[in-house]
Amino acid sequence: MASTRTAQLMDGAGLARRIMGETAAKASIVARRTGFAPCLATVLVGEDPASVTYVRMKQSRSAKAGILSRHVALPAETSTAELVETLGALSADPEVHGILLQHPVGPHIDERAAFEAIAPEKDVDGVTVSSFGAMSFGLPGFVSCTPGGIMRLLEEYEVGLAGKRAVVVGRSAILGKPVGMLLLGKDATVTYCHSRTADLAAVVAEADVVVAAVGRARLIRGQDIKPGAVVIDAGYNAGNVGDVDFETARGRARLITPVPGGVGPMTIAVLLAQTVDAAALQLGV
Repeated sequence: MASTRTAQLMDGAGLARRIMGETAAKASIVARRTGFAPCLATVLVGEDPASVTYVRMKQSRSAKAGILSRHVALPAETSTAELVETLGALSADPEVHGILLQHPVGPHIDERAAFEAIAPEKDVDGVTVSSFGAMSFGLPGFVSCTPGGIMRLLEEYEVGLAGKRAVVVGRSAILGKPVGMLLLGKDATVTYCHSRTADLAAVVAEADVVVAAVGRARLIRGQDIKPGAVVIDAGYNAGNVGDVDFETARGRARLITPVPGGVGPMTIAVLLAQTVDAAALQLGV
């Protein structure tokens, strides 16, 4: 018998708007009390069209939230040493409160070295080893933005995680690994899957919560979703397609994020919220 279940959509766009409203209010308080508006510096190496568009979107959202933008555009041939020097200078600048290095930065650059040039107190994108360590141990710091957005969505929809089996498909340093640690921090039992996982479908079928973050269109099939599971699709592929086969998965899941309109808006909302938090801490508000 065919399933008659239709999953409830998790409205990341709506939640992001609410967070942005709260962020704008806090930014106004910071500016009023200190005379300085929160400032986010964005650094872009090269002119990748998707990255250029994404940075412009962040600048636009920043302006709406009362956050100043400082954009540093570097040529594609920029070396690791030059990029590290730029990020170090921004880290030392008291008028800059948060730093975002737009990635990818090009195969000739040591991306990890570049990330580590960002001062932890300005790492509002949560990409440094210091931020990952603090997040993993539940200490104060800034979380990776997409994982942070995912956790806010789960909280918004009152998804109980204690004792639940969570499967994370993907192991990137800024998405898969950190979201698994955040889920573990909420007492979920976490399994990481990746390109070498044997019988991925069987592992996914046991999950109460699935986080797809591997960057392969429709890798997760609806037939592999456990009935009543919560599905978070953090993938974004050509044609506005996620890592989950949405139409079949929504027939089995209880909750599911759409692509677009699910995880994506949350990423920017968390970035800007953390920028204002960073400014408040640095300015003593």
